[in-house]
Parts: sequence; C-alpha cells; structure tokens
Amino acid sequence: MDFQVYDFPGQIDVFDNPSFTFDMDAIFGEVGALIWVIDAQDDYLESVARLNTTILHLQRGYPHINIEVFIHKVDGLSDDYKLDIQRDITIRIQDELSDQGIENAPVNFYLTSIYNHSIFEAFSKVIQKLIPRLGQLEAMLTSLCRTCRFEKAYLFDVNTKIYIATDSAPEDMASYEICSDYVDVIIDFTEVYGSWERSAAWRDRLQRPPWPPRLDDQVACPSAESGMVLSDARRPIMLREVDHFLALVAVMHDGSYERMPLINMNVDVAVQGLIDFFAITKPKDSARDTAKGEIGAGGGVIEE
Repeated sequence: MDFQVYDFPGQIDVFDNPSFTFDMDAIFGEVGALIWVIDAQDDYLESVARLNTTILHLQRGYPHINIEVFIHKVDGLSDDYKLDIQRDITIRIQDELSDQGIENAPVNFYLTSIYNHSIFEAFSKVIQKLIPRLGQLEAMLTSLCRTCRFEKAYLFDVNTKIYIATDSAPEDMASYEICSDYVDVIIDFTEVYGSWERSAAWRDRLQRPPWPPRLDDQVACPSAESGMVLSDARRPIMLREVDHFLALVAVMHDGSYERMPLINMNVDVAVQGLIDFFAITKPKDSARDTAKGEIGAGGGVIEE
C-alpha cells in the first residue's frame, strides 16, 4: 500500500482561517486517519479545544476518518501522572462530543514518546486500521503461532519497524521491543556485510526502478533468515524475509530449535501465503481501488 502523509503545523487551522480557504475535499476526501499530537508536558487545554472543533467538523462531513490522539512526550512523567493526563484529555473530548450529540466517535488515545517503542507501537495500531482484510493476515499469523507454538509473531515493515499485523494473542510490549531491536540488528549486519547500500536504495527507490535487491541476493542464500537465543530469557527469535520491505519475526518457546525442520516448513508455507496475499492486493488503477477492492489470500499451515 502506498501511504501518503500530510503534515500540518500546529498554528494552522484549516477550518477557521480568515486569510485562506482550504479545499476540504482535497485534504480529507481520501484520508483514512487523522493523527493529533498533544504535548503532555505543556498546557494542552487549547490543543484539546481545537481538537474538539476538528472532530466536530470531520464528523459532519467525513465521519469515516479515524481520529488518533497521540499524547506525546510522556517520557520523564510518572506512570500515575501519565494516566491522569490521558484520563483528563479523554473526558474533556468525550464530554464535548456528547454535548454536541455525537456518540461513539472513532477517537483513540495513545501515550507516546520517541525514547522508547511506544511511538512505533502507536503508529502500528493506526496503520493496521487502514489495511484492507487485516483479519486474514492476523488469521494466518495466529495459525502459524498455534502450529509452531510461537509465543508471538509480527509482520514488520523493515524500514520503519512498524508492524502491520500480528497474531491474536494478547499484546506484549516486551516481545515487540525485542523483535523491533532484532530487526535493527539484522539491518546493521546487512549494511556491513551486504553488497547493497540500503540508505541510498531506500532514498531513491521510488524514482529509480527496479526495486532494491532482496536481502537473500546480498547474502547469497535461498531465502534470507536469521535466528538468535536471548541469554537472559532463553527465548529463541527467528526472522524470515517476506518481500523487499516486509519480514516475519517470531518469538519462540525455549527448546523450539529441536523442532526447527518442521518449524521451517510451516514458516515457508506461511511466507508463501503472505506473498500471495500481497500479490492479490497490488493496486490496479489507484490507491482507492486498493482500499475498496476485493482481496483474498492463499497459503496455509502444515499441521504437526
């Protein structure tokens, strides 16, 4: 999917700007999500008031847009204070919307910081809501985890460390952080020993086809994969490349290496299913066709 991002400075009010009239349809007509960033370490009352105004305008003309509120810069704040700020902002927004007769507006709240993985976790949640047929991806990963006895599995966008899908098991921030850091390790290792400079290829990948070479073209093996065992928790982690931008990363149970031949067979089938899925979802005429088109998925899992 080709995501486009519009960034508006905080001082610009697209709904009430006497010096300039904005084309609302051009801005919000095809928008799937609006991310509103609130500085948790500053006086946020004015920002909350403007957010309420924005939500009211969007609900009248563009009710399909998800409103994602990032309560940012929570690093350095105590856990109790973070929750108090989130609770206060949530109540102020919900009360205002309720007074205006709007119930169950698609507004979600996240506590974020650039000094941990919370910002990536929040963006992952936002992106997943925009992916057509996300349930099929989750079902494939859940089936893989059940068959291979994985603790958790993620489908990562390697460049951003955002995961676009995971299995149905409860969210585990610690597992996500470990897997995200492991992706960084693999990227650093590839940049040292690979034949392709990732930074240059990613910079101009949209202007100069063909696409960057696969990771397995660099390391000269049938398919790019990696594994390690955490010394403190004794939990193995495996990574398998799916395509140019996606990697399947899974946290395994202790002792899983004894069953690696069967696990590799299942992972091979799951990866091929993911490849088939994205081959079907390639955009035909426009990004809108991708969002509205019928999407299917192939592949399965070899039962033990």
